[in-house]
Amino acid sequence: MDVSVSALRAELRQWIEAARAGEDVVITERGIPVARLSGIAAADLLTRLERDGLLTPAPAPRPPARSSTERGAPAAKGGVSDLVRRLRR
Repeated sequence: MDVSVSALRAELRQWIEAARAGEDVVITERGIPVARLSGIAAADLLTRLERDGLLTPAPAPRPPARSSTERGAPAAKGGVSDLVRRLRR
């Protein structure tokens, strides 16, 4: 939606409401685009991409896995690198 600077000045409240409703208002000066007015809610990129079907929300986080000590297995000595070294032998 394009609006000239003079029309924007005369009807500012109307254009703010349009931006708040999700419209992108392009402000022109002598027919040349100079600025864009958009609502704060419309400016959230992730929300817009989800709404347009270009992005799907991440699935809900899974509960943390139980550690080997909680399952009754013996605790590993050292860190992950020590475990990898032992497994490669």
